[in-house]
Amino acid sequence: MAAGAPHPSAGPDWGKADFEAIYDRPDPRTYFRTLRPLDYQIPHHGQGVFRALAESLQRRRPGRPPLQVVDLCCSYGVNAALLNHKLSLADLYDRYTDAQETGGLPPGRLAAEDRTFYDELRRPEAVRILGIDAARHAVGYAERVGLLDAGFAENLEAAEPSARLRDAMAGTDLITVTGGVGYISATTFGRLLACTPTAPWVAAFVLRTVSYAPVAALLADAGLVTERLPARTFRQRRFADLAERRAAFGALQDRDLDTTGKESDGFYHADLYLSRPAADVAALPLERLVP
Repeated sequence: MAAGAPHPSAGPDWGKADFEAIYDRPDPRTYFRTLRPLDYQIPHHGQGVFRALAESLQRRRPGRPPLQVVDLCCSYGVNAALLNHKLSLADLYDRYTDAQETGGLPPGRLAAEDRTFYDELRRPEAVRILGIDAARHAVGYAERVGLLDAGFAENLEAAEPSARLRDAMAGTDLITVTGGVGYISATTFGRLLACTPTAPWVAAFVLRTVSYAPVAALLADAGLVTERLPARTFRQRRFADLAERRAAFGALQDRDLDTTGKESDGFYHADLYLSRPAADVAALPLERLVP
C-alpha cells in the first residue's frame, strides 16, 4: 500500500478510512495528493462560511483590533490559508500536486517559497489565527509559512491546555472546525472555553455520522445557543471504498437519518452548526447570516 493511502480503521469513528499517515508529514504535499482524488472539499465550504462570520463579528466590534480565530484540528493551516488569502481550495490542490511547481523541492525550500507565496496573497482584512492540532509537524509547517499567528501541537482530549495556549486563548472571537468532531469531543471544547473570559462563537462542520449533541450541551452551559443550518448539508469527500460507505450508512441508520439526496451520492455530508449568545441569534438567524 502506498504511503498516505487510506486503509480501514478499527478506531472509534465508525469505520472511517485511516488517513493518519498524511496528517503529520514535513509538508502538505502528501495530504493534498491523497485527498484530491477523493474530492475532499469541506475547507472550500468553510471558506465562505467563516468569512461571512468574521465579517459579521467585525461589524459588531468596530474599532477593535483584528478578530482572533482559533481553528481546531488545523493540520497544515488549510482553513487559515483560505480565510486570510486570495486563494481557493483548487489553487492549493494545484500548488501542492503540481510536480513541476513544487514536486522536487525539499521541505525546507518549499516552506521558504510558501511563506513568500502566502505573503503576496494575504487579504487586507486578514484576521489573527491560532491553530491547534495534535500533529506537531503539520502545525509547525503552518506556523513557519505564516498561515498561523501561533500554532499549538496539543491533544486536548488527553491533557489540559498548556500555559502558553491558555494565555493565547484570551480575546478569542470565533472557534472553527471543519472535520475534527468525532476525533475531538466536548472535552476539547470544554478545556478551551475554560480559557476564555467570554465564550466565543463556535462554528463547526460535523459529519452526519456523528452526534453534535454533547458539544452543543456543553456550549449551552457556557451560555451559547446552537443552531443547525436548515435545508442543506455540505459534501466533505467521497467514500474511500465500499467498506467505508457501508460503515457510514450503518452509522446513519443508527441515527435514523435518511441518506437520500445526501450520502447516497457517494460523499460524506456534514451539517453546519453555529453557537452564539441568544441575543446574537435573535438579531440575525443562521440562515440569514451564511451565504
